[in-house]
Amino acid sequence: MKIGIISDTHDNLGVTREAIDFFEAQGCEKVIHCGDMVAPFTAELFDGDFEFHYVRGNNDGEWNLKETVNEFGHFYNNIAELEIGGEDSSEKESLSEQRSQENDAGLEIAVYHGTEEEIVEGLVEKDYDFVFRGHTHEKKVSEEGGTVELNPGGIRLPGQDERIHVVILDTVTREFEFHRIEA
Repeated sequence: MKIGIISDTHDNLGVTREAIDFFEAQGCEKVIHCGDMVAPFTAELFDGDFEFHYVRGNNDGEWNLKETVNEFGHFYNNIAELEIGGEDSSEKESLSEQRSQENDAGLEIAVYHGTEEEIVEGLVEKDYDFVFRGHTHEKKVSEEGGTVELNPGGIRLPGQDERIHVVILDTVTREFEFHRIEA
């Protein structure tokens, strides 16, 4: 299964549309937004052919954002703890599909916007496979004790050279790639 990861879109509709189009073209079954989407009109764009998870960011003050996301996805006020994968392989039709499913043994994922670095550090120290976070608008990968911390970055802030990226995670191989979004 492929998961799309994005953060800090701040109502940039062009970037958001490009990212969603990319996730759909890549066949993502789930999309996780790590916060700072901001308004309900941006959230509505994520009502697609994928399961959507959203963690509130520090700039998400629109009172109707939670209600809008919950109409088609899952809204989390602070930290989301997700288990992804691990379905029963006995339903698979072929041996190769069974082997693929055995590798998809279930990932433990924490999602937090990242406003408090101490909380990010605490999540990384726990027994998660991945911690997805945002807030800094800078892409980041680090690993500590078997936990991979991923930040896809966000829209470019003044003084930053890097444009927004998204991440595609393959839950079977546990490999991920950053992709730059042009909008």
